[in-house]
Amino acid sequence: QVQLVESGGGLVQPGGSLRLSCAASGNIFTVNVMGWYRQAPGKQRELVATITRGGGVNYADSVKGRFTISKDSANNTVYLQMNSLKPEDTAVFYCNLRQWSAAWREYWGQGTQVTVSA
Repeated sequence: QVQLVESGGGLVQPGGSLRLSCAASGNIFTVNVMGWYRQAPGKQRELVATITRGGGVNYADSVKGRFTISKDSANNTVYLQMNSLKPEDTAVFYCNLRQWSAAWREYWGQGTQVTVSA
């Protein structure tokens, strides 16, 4: 069993910054990818950023240069530093873990609200 616990969401003004954290616990295997997705009202869930166990990163074009994903492998924690936030970044942000154990398995956090508004 795997649990993902997110923290760090909130209300911020345009141009501001927030840092999200996601701590994974349970049966965490070495071949895995952690990441962040988001879902705005009335829209589909979309990729924000991912990071592999080896440190390879991938970003959505809309957040490149503004968001940075990082990890603490020893503590199975992934972070998302969000700078220069825009109103269109408003969404529920979800932590995601995909890992290999005879097959790819996927887990989701409960989500944390990020609201960018003046």
